[in-house]
Amino acid sequence: MNPDEPISWTRSLDAETMELPLQGRRSETPRAAVLTVLCHPKASRVGEVAILTTLVVGEPVAVSRLEPIFRPPTGDSLDGKGGPLADPYLSRSPFFLEAHDAQIRISNGASGTPIQVQGEPLEGTRDFSPEAIQWGVVLELANRVVLLLHFDHGGPRRNPNYGLVGESDAVRWLREEIRRVAELDVAVLIRGETGTGKELVAQAIHRSSGRRGRTFLSVNMAAVPASVAAAELFGAAKGAFTGADADRPGYFGRAQGGTLFMDEVGETPLEVQVTLLRALETGEVQAVGAAAPRRVDVRLVAATDRNLEEAVAAGQFRAPLLHRLGGYEIVAPPLRDRREDFGRLLFHFLHQELAEFGLEKRLEARSASTRPWISASLVARLALMPWPGNIRQLRNVARQLVIASRGHATVHMTPGVERLLAEAADPRSQGPSASAPASVSSVPEVVPTAAPDPGTKRRYRRPSEVDEAELLAALEENRWRLKPTAEALGVSRTSLYTLVDQCPAVRTAAQLSEEEIREAAARHGGDARTMAEELRVSRRGLRQRMRALDLLALLA
Repeated sequence: MNPDEPISWTRSLDAETMELPLQGRRSETPRAAVLTVLCHPKASRVGEVAILTTLVVGEPVAVSRLEPIFRPPTGDSLDGKGGPLADPYLSRSPFFLEAHDAQIRISNGASGTPIQVQGEPLEGTRDFSPEAIQWGVVLELANRVVLLLHFDHGGPRRNPNYGLVGESDAVRWLREEIRRVAELDVAVLIRGETGTGKELVAQAIHRSSGRRGRTFLSVNMAAVPASVAAAELFGAAKGAFTGADADRPGYFGRAQGGTLFMDEVGETPLEVQVTLLRALETGEVQAVGAAAPRRVDVRLVAATDRNLEEAVAAGQFRAPLLHRLGGYEIVAPPLRDRREDFGRLLFHFLHQELAEFGLEKRLEARSASTRPWISASLVARLALMPWPGNIRQLRNVARQLVIASRGHATVHMTPGVERLLAEAADPRSQGPSASAPASVSSVPEVVPTAAPDPGTKRRYRRPSEVDEAELLAALEENRWRLKPTAEALGVSRTSLYTLVDQCPAVRTAAQLSEEEIREAAARHGGDARTMAEELRVSRRGLRQRMRALDLLALLA
């Protein structure tokens, strides 16, 4: 398949034109649905994609251990990489994706693979609207593999990566914007929420410009006191004020010939904005106490997460300066608009943090039977987070997980990550449902509570409040079924998964061997209920495992 050839999606989904998160640009109708690997026991496979072209012509897509073929996102040939998911814990019998009544239907068919869709077990079928697919649907397979079902809009693929991790539509368009403006000696204003990597974009512009190899100087305007801002920016002559025992070049002088990056430019004091505007218009700055201005050759790149138009209307920012700063504007997309990059970013940060301790090899499972260092269940739950702190918040979480897991064979949780997972259990943080449009709402603080009063929003206990004995007792009382167990413990479903992952006395049905299932069937005459109770798994999980091993005939 030619990755640059647009494919009409309207034949199967009749999806409306959808808006990309960058620059208010409208894309054409999505060319195809895509599965992107967010987690795999072989960490090197994270980020691979399978383009589901057969959905366009109304044919279902089978997903199993053996199909479809996944490839690196930057090319359409295997080049020795990619292939089917090929994990032995996945069933050879597929589940299916198919176009159905302007939606995509996910059905488990005869697959024996335990499947979680958006954090809930797949029972039968679930339909997802184009809006839900635009947001991204998280599929967890046998607690081994995590996939994201989403649309591909065919963004530019031929640019350098500029040091930006990811291959989402949003990032590909961001690279295109960098390419367009890098060689032009104009001021650039980078907008975006906090934590979206605006300074990385500024550095990419500098490294790709004619000023590469010269100074790149960064200043956070929010950290510069108003009383000394002029001297910090434009310099000061000797004797201009107490302590000025020599000429000071200021940021413009130090960046001479290179690029000056002004972060949080919306916090620039009003009295300094006039001088900054003059510097941009004339190419001259006047140091505090100097008799005359001097010419400077500096390219200015500014960034803000503030709505500068609102600041102008409130009299807090000068309109002429806004117009001068915005010679060209770029928007750094939030993490929620590039969810197909989540796996790449998470594993990139985990690798960096593990490398600090010489442990980066932990990310690659030593064999097919080795328990992965980080569970697919945890990755799936993290992928459902709204990430208001964006990439910076994700990096902090990766650091917390690595530090908390030192000395352990697998990832250990921290209270901070537990809190994030509890918040993710709020359905308002998980994007659109199968039929609802996308929206992101703030989530309330999660605090311990007793059973909620009727009509009030439920609040959950923290997982750290549940010890192993209480967990085991609740699981046994509820016959190892997760939903009623979570309700009995007063924790969210996602928090219960965390507790189960961390408890050595609990195992999943996917870990049952064929031999012990056969022996249990013989002892209990194939009665699924009593077999499940002895094996300490849910009846549904036992049936799924038996289906995967082709043992359903043993049931009475």
